[in-house]
Amino acid sequence: MEANEDINLIVNHPKKAINKLALPIIISNLFMMMNNIIDGIWVAGLGPGPLAAVGFVTPLFLAMVGFANGLGAGSNSLIARYIGAEDYESAGNSAIHSIMLSIIVTVIATIALILVLKELLLIMGAEEVLGEALTYGYIVIAGVFSIFLPAMMAAIFRSQGEIKRASYPLMLTAIINMILDPIFIYTLGLGVGGAAIATVLAGALSMIPMMYWMFVKKDSFLEIRMSEYKTNLTIYKDILVVGIPASLEQFIISFVSILMNYWLTILAGTVAVAAYTATWRLVSVGIAPMIGIGIAALTVGGAAYGARNYDNMKTALNYGVKLGLISSVIICAFFFIFAEPLSFIFSYSTDSSVLAPRVVDALRILCFFLLLMPLGVMAGNLFQSMGKGTISLVLTVLRSFILEVIFAGLFGFVFGLGDIGIYAGLVTGMAVGSLIGYIYINYYLNKHRIYFK
Repeated sequence: MEANEDINLIVNHPKKAINKLALPIIISNLFMMMNNIIDGIWVAGLGPGPLAAVGFVTPLFLAMVGFANGLGAGSNSLIARYIGAEDYESAGNSAIHSIMLSIIVTVIATIALILVLKELLLIMGAEEVLGEALTYGYIVIAGVFSIFLPAMMAAIFRSQGEIKRASYPLMLTAIINMILDPIFIYTLGLGVGGAAIATVLAGALSMIPMMYWMFVKKDSFLEIRMSEYKTNLTIYKDILVVGIPASLEQFIISFVSILMNYWLTILAGTVAVAAYTATWRLVSVGIAPMIGIGIAALTVGGAAYGARNYDNMKTALNYGVKLGLISSVIICAFFFIFAEPLSFIFSYSTDSSVLAPRVVDALRILCFFLLLMPLGVMAGNLFQSMGKGTISLVLTVLRSFILEVIFAGLFGFVFGLGDIGIYAGLVTGMAVGSLIGYIYINYYLNKHRIYFK
C-alpha cells in the first residue's frame, strides 16, 4: 500500500495539512454551533422555562458529544501514529476496532443515562422545569447512537486526511436539524420534545453517507472490512489511553457547566440559567475555529510523532496557536461590540424579552474566555497526538475543574459579584490554565527531544 496525496500532506507538509484539514472542520463546527444557536432561538420562543429546561440537559448532551469525540481523538491519534510510522496494516486494524468500540459504548451509555437522568436533573437544580427537562433528555439519550457512530467514523476519515468526508456529514446534520426544528416544535406542537426529536433524526440521517463511503464504496486509503475483525485488546487499550482521558476532559467541562448552572440558580434564579445557556451558545461559535485547528493539529502531530519528526511537531503546535489566537481576537472583539443586537436573537418574544440585558452583560464578559484559549487547546491536542492523554487530562482538570471553579466561586460568592462574578471567574481560570498548558508542552517537547530523530 502506497501513501496517497492526503497521507503525504499530513506526514511531510504540516502547515499545508493544518490549513487543509482545519477549514472544513471549522466550517462543520460552525454549522453545528449555529445549529445550537438556532435550536435555542426556537426553544426561546416558548419562554424562559423551556429554554432553562434545555439548558439543564445541555451539559449532559455535551458530555455525550465530548465522550464520543474523546474516543474519536483516541482513534485519530493511534491511526495517525501508525500512518506516520508507515504501518498501514495496524492502522486499518485500529480503524475496525474503533468502530466496534463505538458500538459497545453506545449500548452502555444509552442504558446508563436513561437510568440516572431524573436523579441527575434533580441534583442540578432542575426541579422547577423537571417535566420538560425529562422529555427533552430521554429523547436525546435514546438517540445517542447518532452521536457516537458519526463521531468515530469522522475520526477515522480525518486520520487519513479525508477531511471532506469527515466534515460534510456534520454540516448536513446541522442543516437538517435547523429545518426540522420549527416543524417539530411549532407545526406539530411538540415543544421541547420536538427539538429533541429533530436533533436525533438529523444525526441519524447524517450517518448514511458516512456508512456508504466506509462500508459500501470502500475507496478510502484504509479499507474497513468488519468481517475481518479479530479482537485485539492492545488496540483497544491504545485507543482508550487517549480516548478515556479526552472523554473525561469533556465530562469535566460539562460538570463545570452543570455547577455554574446550579450556582447561577442560587445567585440569580432560573432566568440567569436561561441567559447563560443562550450566551454560551454564542460563545461556542467562537470556540469552533479553535476546535477545528486543534483537531487538525492532532492529526498532523500524531503523524509527526509516529515519524519521530520534532520539527513537524513544533510546527503543528506553534502554527496552530498562531491561527487560533488570530481567530480568538477577532471573534472576541465582534462579540463585545455587537453584544446588544446579538442578544435580541434570544429575546425576540414577549416571554423571553427579560433575557436581553442579562445576555448582553454575560456576552461582554464571556467573550474574553476565548482570548487565550488557543494556548490550552493546542497543548491538549498535541499531548493527545503523542498518546499522552493523561497529561492532557491533568491540564484540563487544572484549568477547568480547579482554576475556573475556584475563581468563579471566589468572584461570585466571596466577593459578592453574583452572576457577573461567575462569568469573570470562568474567564480568569481559562486564561491562567491555558498559559500553564502552553508553557508545559514546550517544556515537555524540549525535555523529550531525544525521542525524535
